[in-house]
Amino acid sequence: MSVQERKERERAGRERLIVATARELAEQQGWDAVTTRRLAERIEYSQPVLYSHFRGKREIIGAVALEGAAEMAAALRAATRGTAQGPRERVAALARAYLDFAERNPAVYDAMFQLDGGLAFAAEDTPEPLKDAFAALLESLGEVAGDGVHPGLFTELFWASLHGLATLTRARRLPPEYTESRVELLVDRLAMA
Repeated sequence: MSVQERKERERAGRERLIVATARELAEQQGWDAVTTRRLAERIEYSQPVLYSHFRGKREIIGAVALEGAAEMAAALRAATRGTAQGPRERVAALARAYLDFAERNPAVYDAMFQLDGGLAFAAEDTPEPLKDAFAALLESLGEVAGDGVHPGLFTELFWASLHGLATLTRARRLPPEYTESRVELLVDRLAMA
């Protein structure tokens, strides 16, 4: 291995450590607790080393969001995989997996959809992990959009509904014990209409 390859591997390792540490700290104490000083202390590197990887917290949030988008896409695909399932079961599994991801990873979910990570959505320069997360939704929802309904628009509407449920439940605006009933109603009224 060349010196350059070793340096690149070490740099990538430091970036992964910074992102993992930021994510862990955010999940434990919230995003307000994630500061460059705290991250530098936790990873045992100086702040200038941290800044050599990320220009600041915004870029770190963006990196966490991209990692989370890839994980969400994988979770959604895993939930809907299976040839025995019909469209209704796939859509319900997709909705449950989405809400479960949001509940299990609140700081990552915030990085993806609530905080400014400097990432473009719904644009030509949208990063690939974000496009892939949307594609994971579209794969199951496109087939149930209905005649004359644009699959992408239907997916946006369903996604917005899931996001609202996730956000309102987490904020304790909706009682969590009715989550399954909400999923069933959403699937029956929107996806199976």
